[in-house]
Amino acid sequence: MRALKKARKLIENKSGKPAADTLSRLVLALESEVPFLLSDLYSLDYDDFNLAMEVMAEWRLDRYYTSKAVLLDLSMQETLQKAQPGAEAPKAAVAKAD
Repeated sequence: MRALKKARKLIENKSGKPAADTLSRLVLALESEVPFLLSDLYSLDYDDFNLAMEVMAEWRLDRYYTSKAVLLDLSMQETLQKAQPGAEAPKAAVAKAD
């Protein structure tokens, strides 16, 4: 199970508990790019601390894939714009656009 899903389940099942609060604040900080005190992670037990580390790793990886998708989309738009009017767009760009 992915760490983001595990964190969601922990937050749902332990709502109001310190671990759920810390993970919630971590996720909000990651999304909004606001500061988060790393010392808050040390209040977590070993398993929840490891989950927080996994969340950060997946968040970074997902962010990379999101950036890659945005770059691919932009590149595709650029290719389609350069195609001459009436000319057939590159097959790869058409396939991806659908």
